[in-house]
Amino acid sequence: MPELPEVETTLRGVAPRLLGRCVAALHLRQPALRWPVPPTLTALLPGQHIHGARRRGKYLLFALDAGHLLIHLGMSGSLRVIPADQAPGPHDHFDLLLDDGAMLRFTDPRRFGALLWVAGDVEQHPLLCRLGPEPLDDVFDADYLHRRARGRTAPVKSFLMDSRVVVGIGNIYANEILHHSGVHPLRAAGRIGLGRYQAVVAATKEVLAGAVAQGGTTLRDFVGGDGKPGYFRQQLRAYGRGGEPCRDCAAPLREVRLAQRTTVYCPRCQR
Repeated sequence: MPELPEVETTLRGVAPRLLGRCVAALHLRQPALRWPVPPTLTALLPGQHIHGARRRGKYLLFALDAGHLLIHLGMSGSLRVIPADQAPGPHDHFDLLLDDGAMLRFTDPRRFGALLWVAGDVEQHPLLCRLGPEPLDDVFDADYLHRRARGRTAPVKSFLMDSRVVVGIGNIYANEILHHSGVHPLRAAGRIGLGRYQAVVAATKEVLAGAVAQGGTTLRDFVGGDGKPGYFRQQLRAYGRGGEPCRDCAAPLREVRLAQRTTVYCPRCQR
């Protein structure tokens, strides 16, 4: 699933082509995505200008005259700005046509993505109102994480992937963050001290910022807003490397399943 760096990469790829443009039309070919696409959108959007584009967690928010478009990439979705005369493929579910002859195309083979409309305060939408802080913001620090972990018996990896605690950290980057910080993924979140959470927070910011800078992680289904794959996978230290030597100590990395997700760690470096 695209995580924060992939969504941020997509945003940076498409936003410059969308901001200031006017919507000419919405061509909706598949309304049955993760949640039904509102049928009123095809009549509502034409004539509206796009004033803003930002990310909240893994959601993309586009500010228009009368509200916000809320887009989620799901497990395999991508957004690209392409010429309006480019023929759609079988997994191209909607096109947002712009007044300059370009269009924003949403492609999603698994149809777990979403296109929703928010007329009121977008931060109060049920999908957004309970989200935790952004991991790259200053409010996300060791004191905050240590406080939220108090009394938690869940593994720290699951704790980091809880969007109510912090947004945007999925399986790939949780593995990487914990390897960088030397914390065992199965350790109970509530049994980790403040000093170790300082290492976790530092690793979170370093890993995610690095991945954003390099365009996200190369996944089988993921391409960024410019249609190109991400380039972070070649630097992964844990995820996808079960049985291979740790890049720090050369011990074989162990691979286990945690909440049906692959979890890779170093039995020597991570405690």
